[in-house]
Amino acid sequence: MIRREYWLKRLQDAWYRRSIVWLAGVRRTGKTTLAKMLPEAIYLNCDLPSTQRILLDPELFLRSNPTDKLLILDEVHQLADPSLCLKIMADEYPEMRVLATGSSTLNATRKFRDTLAGRKRSIRLLPVLWRECVAEFGIKDLDRRLLHGGLPEPLLSENIDPAFYREWIDSFYARDMQELFGIRNRRGFLSLLRLLLRQSGGQVDYSRLASDSGLSQPTVKTHMESMRIACAIHLVPPFHGGGKREIVARPKCYAFDTGFVCHERGWDSIRDEDRGLLWEHLVIDALRSCHADDSIFYWRDKSGREIDFVVRRGRERVDTIECKINLEKLTTTATEVFRGYYPEGDNYMVSPGVETSYSIRRGGLTYTVCAPDSEPGWPRIP
Repeated sequence: MIRREYWLKRLQDAWYRRSIVWLAGVRRTGKTTLAKMLPEAIYLNCDLPSTQRILLDPELFLRSNPTDKLLILDEVHQLADPSLCLKIMADEYPEMRVLATGSSTLNATRKFRDTLAGRKRSIRLLPVLWRECVAEFGIKDLDRRLLHGGLPEPLLSENIDPAFYREWIDSFYARDMQELFGIRNRRGFLSLLRLLLRQSGGQVDYSRLASDSGLSQPTVKTHMESMRIACAIHLVPPFHGGGKREIVARPKCYAFDTGFVCHERGWDSIRDEDRGLLWEHLVIDALRSCHADDSIFYWRDKSGREIDFVVRRGRERVDTIECKINLEKLTTTATEVFRGYYPEGDNYMVSPGVETSYSIRRGGLTYTVCAPDSEPGWPRIP
């Protein structure tokens, strides 16, 4: 069992602030395995009818069990009234630490009548980060991480098994979309999901998605919101602050995992022209591991000049992040235009082959060259 030290530390830090931690993430991303790494915990699998019966009366359960131990409620949304159960634990047993896991955010279903505002900390478990690949999984082959993806099972497998990805997609529809959100049009939903996987990293065109999937535009938007809540896609909005030539609409949509992107595109190997787009997925995962989603953007103007990601750090300060496989191919035109609008902030070039961060000058601009989440150099929360 490979210990994911970064995420274990995130969990421990969260309990200093709240007694309940909500651990979300797509299925098979390793939530249960991570939870079982926590020492001296009472583990309950809420998928089991026996656990559901035990927690029908949470007060009785808590009175008959030690509250000085960590309680893990895996797949807690399977309980009849999960929000009431967690609310009782937070209010009546504030000294108790609770880890609740699920495949989506807390408000995914009508079962959660209380989102536990002020009582919980939320952590989203992402597919294996590039830093984890190198430091903990012993995988230094970038192409393997891009092609296999970041779910632990296919990542650790020597060979790619297309059946894994097909079965995951079927399970995602049945267990998340149909069960949690009541989506009944399986064919239309899966058509849309596969379109988003194939187009991952591109701007969203709702009209085109509706036409290609056979769904209405409102249904496309509703399904995409369900996928976002279930951690399967992430929408990155354009950054704008008043420049007349800036793009102000049309977010970019990133699928949760490069392995599924490659599977849907029919790729069985990584070509030079594939790496750049797939590398963006790993960089945004690293950004999302340490920044709130609402602070991460991309930037583009009407002339087509674009910056991969922008991180808002304050009222005036914004950092730029360029994802580069080949550092020699950096062009500074877009950043120069951007800095004409927004002069305050740092510029980063993020590349997989960098072991120690360093600074360079290009076109009158200073860049920090680093790997994702490297020490020091990576744009962290101030």
